[in-house]
Amino acid sequence: MGESKDKIDCEPTVNYITMEEVKTHNSSKSTWLVIHDKVYDVTKFLEEHPGGEEVLFEQAGGDATESFEDVGHSSDAREMLKQYFIGELDLADRRKENSKDVLITTTSSHSSWWTNWLIPAFAAGIVGLMYRFYLTETKSSS
Repeated sequence: MGESKDKIDCEPTVNYITMEEVKTHNSSKSTWLVIHDKVYDVTKFLEEHPGGEEVLFEQAGGDATESFEDVGHSSDAREMLKQYFIGELDLADRRKENSKDVLITTTSSHSSWWTNWLIPAFAAGIVGLMYRFYLTETKSSS
């Protein structure tokens, strides 16, 4: 029985944090960010951040995934981020974010007809007219 107890104690426990709790940490005394469904306490990093602490304050208490990726952080920055990890975003909050992505995907599929067929057909028509104009020019100059 002692063996099974040791196995249970060795398993890492995941600390789940709700988005509501993350939102309360949006000051210089406590600054939390969510990046790729992981929660980070970057309070101690504020003064060291190469982009300035203001950039982190803008994202404090919220999901900074898009901003983090838009900047194009290096692999060193991604590695450094691990030391500020404090938990995973609560599963219920993740589902809310993912449902937005589904809506964006389905609405953009309606515009694919426009971009995949009408624009190339219009471009082909213009190229055809330009070729016809070129042929009439070369015949008249001969």
